[in-house]
Amino acid sequence: MPPLVHQLLEQVPLHVEDYPPPEVLREHGVRFRDELCGRYTGIPITKKSVEHSGALPDVVTIYREGILAAAADRYGRVSLKRLRKQIRITILHELGHHHGLSEEELRELGYE
Repeated sequence: MPPLVHQLLEQVPLHVEDYPPPEVLREHGVRFRDELCGRYTGIPITKKSVEHSGALPDVVTIYREGILAAAADRYGRVSLKRLRKQIRITILHELGHHHGLSEEELRELGYE
């Protein structure tokens, strides 16, 4: 990852979990746990104000099962190159939410 991304991750912690809990799947309308690669929890910096001073910290969580599924080819094989690319896309996607970008804007940028 570029140095700027590392700086952002110092401000927004990155958690890695095997898969999302059932309540996260319900919240996002996802049926299968390997369909979700990541999640941003927090208040985007475009919406933060002094009123949010007591809010929980922002967090980016990535899910191993979802990333592996997204990186797999049609035979279920995962190359290191595809895995790294999917991890990068997922982290940048979630950091995009931290900066106030919508799903549509991220899709247009190629981070879906």
